[in-house]
Amino acid sequence: MATHSPLATDTTQVPRNNTPASTGRQILKQTQFELLLTSRRGENVLVTLIIPVMLLIFFASLRIIPVRQGENAATFLLPGILAIAIMAAGMVNLGIATAYERYYGVLKRLGSSPLSRSGLIIAKIISILVLEVVQVLLLIGVAAALYGWRPVGSLPFALLSIALGTVTFAALGLAMAGALRAEMTLAGANALFLIFILLGGGILPLDHLPAPIAAISQLLPASALTQALQQTMSSHGTFPLYPILLLAFWAIVILLAAIRTFKWE
Repeated sequence: MATHSPLATDTTQVPRNNTPASTGRQILKQTQFELLLTSRRGENVLVTLIIPVMLLIFFASLRIIPVRQGENAATFLLPGILAIAIMAAGMVNLGIATAYERYYGVLKRLGSSPLSRSGLIIAKIISILVLEVVQVLLLIGVAAALYGWRPVGSLPFALLSIALGTVTFAALGLAMAGALRAEMTLAGANALFLIFILLGGGILPLDHLPAPIAAISQLLPASALTQALQQTMSSHGTFPLYPILLLAFWAIVILLAAIRTFKWE
């Protein structure tokens, strides 16, 4: 009479669970991975943390910024520098890093995992939001310690502006990284960053620009983010309806474009 060996019995009874983790857990794990990679890139720290602080200190110390009576330069500069920091974190840092991940085949390997394109994009945007918490605390600390800046305005409106700006510029960086070669993304992200600094209204007010250029600048996502932060961080703290609507429009359009055009390789 044939008997079953223990090995054969164990093999037939081993549970098999090949079900992938839930979407939320996949996004959380990928977010942790993105933050770990960001912390290991020295150039990321320079672009996202050091350069915005240097811009704030440089322009606030020159005393050439046009400000209203009773305000200091940091009061005018801080919202615009925060906008520049958001652009640096999302469009420049995230866009270029993702482009080279695609170039070196990292994204191709992720493409074979259960993680979807939208899941990867969401994880990257969340990681940028975490990075921006550090940016905001650092810039506010410098403005308060060196220039006597004090918080005014509406915190909920300011946070809404930061969230929309993050989605917009992170999606813009990912759209370039997913559709262009790494070298083109590197050049395009840096070129747009420079244009947005000059035409975003964060350092030089838009009414100081020639009228045709100022009219075009009013439609850019950079100026929408800057104006939203300037209005919400002013002593009045009013809801910036037009900048928020324009920024929301850019966020939706660019995010959908990023999801549709993003390629793993």
